[in-house]
Amino acid sequence: MAARCTCTVFLTVLALFSALVVTFYGAGSGVTCPAVSLALVTGLLSLWLWSLRRRDGGFDRRVCVLVLGDIGRSPRMQYHALSLSKHRYNVTFVGFLGKNDTKSELHTVIHTLLRLPVGPKILTYVTKVIIQSLQLLLVLLRMEIQSHILMQNPPGLPSIAVAWLVSVLRGSRFVIDWHNYGYTIMALSHGQRHPVVRLAKWYEHFFGPLASHNLCVTNAMKDDLQKNWGIKATTLYDRPAAIFRETPLKLQHELFMRLSDAHPQFRSEGSEEVKVEKTVFSVRDLTDDTVTLRAGRPALLLSSTSWTEDEDFSILLKALEEYEGFVKGGASLPSLVCVITGKGPQKEHYRKLIDSLQLEHVKICTPWLEAEDYPVLLGSADLGVCLHKSSSGLDLPMKVVDMFGCCLPVCAVHFNCLHELVKHEENGLIFRGSQELAEQLKSLLSDFPSSEGRLGEFRRNLRTSRGQRWDDNWDQNTLFFVLMASRVKMEDSLSLTG
Repeated sequence: MAARCTCTVFLTVLALFSALVVTFYGAGSGVTCPAVSLALVTGLLSLWLWSLRRRDGGFDRRVCVLVLGDIGRSPRMQYHALSLSKHRYNVTFVGFLGKNDTKSELHTVIHTLLRLPVGPKILTYVTKVIIQSLQLLLVLLRMEIQSHILMQNPPGLPSIAVAWLVSVLRGSRFVIDWHNYGYTIMALSHGQRHPVVRLAKWYEHFFGPLASHNLCVTNAMKDDLQKNWGIKATTLYDRPAAIFRETPLKLQHELFMRLSDAHPQFRSEGSEEVKVEKTVFSVRDLTDDTVTLRAGRPALLLSSTSWTEDEDFSILLKALEEYEGFVKGGASLPSLVCVITGKGPQKEHYRKLIDSLQLEHVKICTPWLEAEDYPVLLGSADLGVCLHKSSSGLDLPMKVVDMFGCCLPVCAVHFNCLHELVKHEENGLIFRGSQELAEQLKSLLSDFPSSEGRLGEFRRNLRTSRGQRWDDNWDQNTLFFVLMASRVKMEDSLSLTG
């Protein structure tokens, strides 16, 4: 209704303005045609800008959350939207609507961007950027005026420039949440010296400092932004949502049963007992509905991935081959079921490698899990493995954050700032190659399934040192940026957030 009224006022004023110009021009007042044209264009632009910036009573309570990617694969931005919604802000989510989106959890308006094909040729990429720019510009200008535009970077090309332009035109505050640098991710495929990578680096350096405020995921990135980009950012560490917790035995068994329908690695073979329900990990007594873990069960090893260049899964596969060798050599170790979840461009490549392995004591499966099943599986696993190796060396893997929320110890591949999350010999282990990972698996699982060994110690440490969840962390570090939209001074905002 507000947009319709604004349009009516705009057309009425335009008609009056045009009538006045025509009257003066027709009356022979000496006004030239170029002068009339310039006045008309100036008037139209002024009216257009006025209509773009015209605020109503709900302006202070509206925030746009922008990600130029799948909403369902951007959990941090989903968490932002959830937190804003809980504080009664009207959230407009702009992005690609994937399978695991927030639509069922939030009362939000979701503007879905159209997906465009990407080809190997530079012309196709340039065309995509131009079309996405126009599409995003149209979406942001057509929606109600927002107090803030909070966008994820990467991907930032072309969303940083477009979001900044719209913020200037409409008087919104522009906030960038730096997850990584886009040009470093592009460099994994093209190399540092590729013209497109160099252009992307210039683009981020030029447009990044134009934001009103900046968030980032690590102190290492905060320091780098300040030193090399001239950007002052606030570190907002990823924290697990409340859904990530240790899974009760009954829920574990229900998930294992569902997975066993499609994945034989979870299936218990040769059971003829009619009063029990079995998986390779668990047993349910049908007479009293009790669930227990099997004494001779394999260890459940879990890793999640988007199957991209920044995760070298050949490291894990080689480590599993070495683990197989340990078992065949007589080491007292359990069998393994290794579950690798996720979708991505390199998945088929690695599935072919997995199919070529000749492993007897290690079983590997690569399921795609429903959004509600993923935290249940994390909370059921015995050990997590993370192969994320930051392209910039400045971001942290959110999958490890979620694992720690489930009190799941982790073996993670080393990179520069990983110590901000994984504490070696406290909540997990850090490795540098496949041989070291294999030795760590051997050491951690040597006492399995007893909880008295190192693996059990790490889990107890995680239970004891369990920190803030996302909501409390967000309230303390982010909410006051939103409060500034109502022109409250920063000092008052900080006092409001406690």
